[in-house]
Amino acid sequence: MCRCAAAVAFTALWWWAAARLLLAPNAGALEGAVAAGGWGLSVLPVHCLPKARADGALAAGRWRRAWRAGRSRDAE
Repeated sequence: MCRCAAAVAFTALWWWAAARLLLAPNAGALEGAVAAGGWGLSVLPVHCLPKARADGALAAGRWRRAWRAGRSRDAE
C-alpha cells in the first residue's frame, strides 16, 4: 500500500512539473529538473535480469564458438 501511495505521489509531482513547464510562463529550473528526472527514471531498465536468468538466454561464448566454426569451414 505504501509503495502504491509513493508511486501516485511521484506521478502527481511529475505531472505538476510537466504541466507547469507547458502552461506557466514563469516555470523554472525546479520544474525542469523534476520533469527530466521523472523521464529519466521512466527509461531506467528496472525489469532487466542477469543474462544467465533470462528466458532463452544464450550460453556464454556461443557466438564466439559459432564464428570460429564458420571460419574454419570457410578455410577448408
